[in-house]
Amino acid sequence: MLKRCYKSRVPLFVLLVGIVAATWGFAGAAVIGSVAGTLNATVGGQALMPNTTLFSGDSLQVKDGVAVVAVGKTSRMVFGRETVASFLREKEEVTVLLGQGNVSLYHPDEAVALRVKAGEVSVVPAKGFKTLGEVAMLNGTVVVTAKEGMLRVEGRDGSVVNVAKGKTITVSPRVRQAAGGAAGASAARVSTGTVLSVATVGTSAASTVVSGVAMSRAGDAKTAATNATTSANSAATAATSAASAATAAQTTAVSAGCALNKLAAQLPTPVASPFTPPTGTSCK
Repeated sequence: MLKRCYKSRVPLFVLLVGIVAATWGFAGAAVIGSVAGTLNATVGGQALMPNTTLFSGDSLQVKDGVAVVAVGKTSRMVFGRETVASFLREKEEVTVLLGQGNVSLYHPDEAVALRVKAGEVSVVPAKGFKTLGEVAMLNGTVVVTAKEGMLRVEGRDGSVVNVAKGKTITVSPRVRQAAGGAAGASAARVSTGTVLSVATVGTSAASTVVSGVAMSRAGDAKTAATNATTSANSAATAATSAASAATAAQTTAVSAGCALNKLAAQLPTPVASPFTPPTGTSCK
């Protein structure tokens, strides 16, 4: 009787262990990373706090601020102001779906791969390099800059452009002409191959996006400068008021001291003047 009961419980125990292990494995696979720092950012409409764990499917929005996300042991992603992005975890790869704004990424050559999808292209750090780069997107135009290592820009049709250290390329949306020479709404599509073939020599769109990002950063600098000027003016006003108060206090003290001198001189037995006026002042 006891043996039959024991034997019937063993398969149930094994099943429960399997379910728990599968649940843990699924949760681990869905984890994107953790928030290392944040300012004026939200996930799913909720304020983003440091040490928050991000999962596949989460949607990030940075307003006038920044969000730093740690992926794996050493990879980092920094999302700038006015940025909208979402995350996807696929086995050994973390994908950022960049809707607008910019993301800077630092990626040593490690197990967890990073990918940024922006518009019609994907950007991945090239293998074998310690990579530092930036992907910016504004009005459909994508600018990719490699500051260290190399970035690989892939089009949907399989075309590839490698962006080496110190280089920047622009990927602009192009509409293919429909039959008859008109750009039909139903037939229009982005010709990624054409875009990538001319992106390495185009600079006007890059200037547009970089200028847009620069304008955003300039806005931050202008706001900081305005705040600093306001604080400086307030400090100057306070200093002027303090100086006026000090002058008034000194005048009062000199008057009081001179009055003591006059009183001392009028005593039946005159005494030495107890007060000596400060340099630059005198008792009249």
